[in-house]
Amino acid sequence: MPGGGHMVLETFVGITGMVLGMFGALFIVYGAVIAIVELLAREMRIRVTSYRDIRWVFTTRILIGLEFFVAADVIKTILEPTLQDLAVLGALVTIRTVVSYFLGKEVSELPEDRKM
Repeated sequence: MPGGGHMVLETFVGITGMVLGMFGALFIVYGAVIAIVELLAREMRIRVTSYRDIRWVFTTRILIGLEFFVAADVIKTILEPTLQDLAVLGALVTIRTVVSYFLGKEVSELPEDRKM
């Protein structure tokens, strides 16, 4: 079957991109849930976790999630990308890189014992 291999590759790339994007979203949601639980525990005086530690947990999960999103976007544009696809990918990667840079800078300013 001519072109059959291309369809399999397209399907594989599409599924891989979708799975990576889902992992990114799940990791961010996971970090948010942890942060919410920790904040509620702190407010109810069940735990004495600092706001800084709660923020660190959430920020690091966001960073990991963003890395999955970038990987998903790169994978999705592998096959026959149009100029528009490349422009959108470039914009997304730029935005996520800037966000990751500032979040990473924030994490790097935390004490050594709280870093990943």
